[in-house]
Amino acid sequence: MKRFNIRVYGVCISEQNEVLVSDETHNGCEFTKFPGGGLEWGEGTKDCLAREMQEEFGLEVEVNDLFYLTDFFQISAFSEHDQVISVYYRFTLNDDISNANFQGEKEECLRWIPLNELQEDVFMFPIDKLVAKQLTDKRSVRNLLP
Repeated sequence: MKRFNIRVYGVCISEQNEVLVSDETHNGCEFTKFPGGGLEWGEGTKDCLAREMQEEFGLEVEVNDLFYLTDFFQISAFSEHDQVISVYYRFTLNDDISNANFQGEKEECLRWIPLNELQEDVFMFPIDKLVAKQLTDKRSVRNLLP
């Protein structure tokens, strides 16, 4: 059966011009991505990002405006039957990530990357690579700074 897999991620830029990323291990595969996860039945996309940050890291966030919505066909890296649709919001942390509480069955770690050092090849997934490219575009960066 073919299905849609809706993912919701966040782009957080610190006052020091750093972007927050998540290093994860899932099914033996290590990768870096933007923080976030899968949309659950009955929730909105902004609620999804807030829930994911709370569940995975114990962090409270303020979800802001839409940054990017997938506008091309993308097969899931984990299932050939899933088409991935990713939604990216800007968000701000209401907590310090040094207080993050890592939970769940996946190994996860948040870290900051200076925006001027951000490279597309840091990310495994094509949509994250595209978002990283947009972040390194000077016109986009001006609109992201707090």
